[in-house]
Formats: sequence, structure tokens, C-alpha cells
Amino acid sequence: MWTASALAARIDHTCLSPGATAADVERLCEEALTWGFHAVCVAPARVALAAARLDGSPVRVGGVVGFPHGNALPATKAAEAEAVLAAGAREIDMVMHLGDFKDGRHDLVLADIAGVVERARRVSGALVKVILETGALTTDEIAAACAIVERAGAQFVKTATGFGPGGATVEAVRRMRECVGERLGVKAAGGIHDYESACAMLAAGATRIGTSASVAIVRGAPDASDQPQGGTG
Repeated sequence: MWTASALAARIDHTCLSPGATAADVERLCEEALTWGFHAVCVAPARVALAAARLDGSPVRVGGVVGFPHGNALPATKAAEAEAVLAAGAREIDMVMHLGDFKDGRHDLVLADIAGVVERARRVSGALVKVILETGALTTDEIAAACAIVERAGAQFVKTATGFGPGGATVEAVRRMRECVGERLGVKAAGGIHDYESACAMLAAGATRIGTSASVAIVRGAPDASDQPQGGTG
């Protein structure tokens, strides 16, 4: 049983809608401060805004790279990673090149991820999460993808973008945890909208939840009320 505050500390509060406005991002940051979410996750062009609003707070800022399709050139992904880090992000959620992976070009997938990881290593405390799009993968492919991510030096594997073929499932999260052990984090994202679903993902082995329904999820905790769980900022 997860308390509201403990669950909030595992959530990446997300705003990745193509039409998200500056006001939407401001509200996202306010909610993260109010409820005590671990991080916000925003589009590259919104990272600087989120970083300025959250400066001096414990809430981390994440930016996406190669989102949502993952098929940008490796050099483009590396440059985008460098740009979002310069803008204030300390977490990167990058999308694996699913086409190259399906083609069996695991060497290219590895190099693509490693290029982003190398940029993140230049910034103290920065980490990389790699989105696999598990809805498009078999259980054996999930295992192979996890091995590539670990070899490339990233810190997390992540289920889905929320824009691809299916979102997070308990089965995919459990398989990812089996593959990476305690060496990497596992982020469940895509279609998680309520307290029960979030708890099921954590029970399966997730260490982080990515969702835009963060406030509703936390309010679903047995000990929750309309009062925020964190501080204000």
C-alpha cells in the first residue's frame, strides 16, 4: 500500500502534448511543487521554462530526446541531448531507434544510445532513460533491448512514449526488472491514469512512474485528501 507522499516521490509529472502551452508547463511545475513529485518531463523547447520555475527546488527537470519516434539521426539526438542539458534538464528520456532494433542492427542502436549517454556524463547528476516501446516488442526482444541499454551506460529502461503501439503493462515491467536486476531503474509510462495501476507497476518492479495524470493518481491513495503532500514554491 503506497501513501500519497511516497507515491508522489516516484512520479515524473509529464506534459508532452504537441499543443502544450507555456501556461500548461507553468501549471505542471506548480503541481510538482505542491504535490512533491520527483520530476517534471517536458518537450525540449519547454525545458528552460521548467528549469527556471523549479530552480532551487528538489523537483528535477527532464526533457525528451528523439521523441516520439526515435528515428532521428544519432548526431541529432546527441545534439538535442546537449541542448536540453544546457537548458537545465538533469534527466533525459530518449527513444530507442525501433526500426534499427527490429532490423537486427543492434550495433547502431547501441551507438545511438551511447551518444546521448556520453553527453549526459558531462553534466553532474544527469541520467538517461531509454524508451523501448515495449508494446511493439516480444518478451525476448525486451530482454535484448534491456541488454543494449545497460551496455550503453544508461541508467533506466522505460516502457513507452504514450504515442506508440500500447503503453505500460505489468508483464513488460516485470520482464524489464528481471533483465536489469537492481542495476538499472525501470520507468513505467504510457496509459497509467489511476492509483491502482500505478501501484501495480511499482509492485511489478518499476522504480518510476511517468504520467500526466499524476494529481489524480496521488489523490487516489487511501491516505490522500485535497491537501497537497509536498511543499509549495
